[in-house]
Amino acid sequence: MLQVGALSGLEDTAKDLIQQQMRPLALAAGAYAFRAGDTCTNYLVVKKGSVKVSVMTESGREIVLYRVQEGETCVLTSACLMSGAKYEAEGVAESDTEAIILPKPAFEELLATSPRFRQFVFSTYGDRLHNLIGLVQEITFKRVDRRLARHLLSLATAGVIQTTHQTLANDLNTAREVVTRLL
Repeated sequence: MLQVGALSGLEDTAKDLIQQQMRPLALAAGAYAFRAGDTCTNYLVVKKGSVKVSVMTESGREIVLYRVQEGETCVLTSACLMSGAKYEAEGVAESDTEAIILPKPAFEELLATSPRFRQFVFSTYGDRLHNLIGLVQEITFKRVDRRLARHLLSLATAGVIQTTHQTLANDLNTAREVVTRLL
């Protein structure tokens, strides 16, 4: 069960604590892992699948902040657990997803007692923050047509792309009409 990402490299005492405290979480595609305004009570590690973390603008447009993939954790969850703040975004399973969750007290104990766990949490936090700054720069400064071309190339499997204009727009943080016009 602890062969998930960096958790496999933790100290034995940290692994034991996780083994005792963790609970499995199964999310069907489209199910919410969390919603904006929810209180955060558990640390989430994705074992299989993907959770999309996004916010909605006042105009109803979705902005995808990041995705939590296999072996990764949600840094928004980490931030909420450490600060006591409520979620300011939503997490939705993009596919059937399996995860483990640790209650907040176990998370706090691991932060206090496990240097490897603490390093994992803060390096993940730093990486995601770096990526979010890149997202802001991309949205602000880069042309949508170039972003769309790069994104289409990243989605192509054997020259085929299976998605919708709306999904592309959500991924690129633009309007569906813009994607349709560019395509």
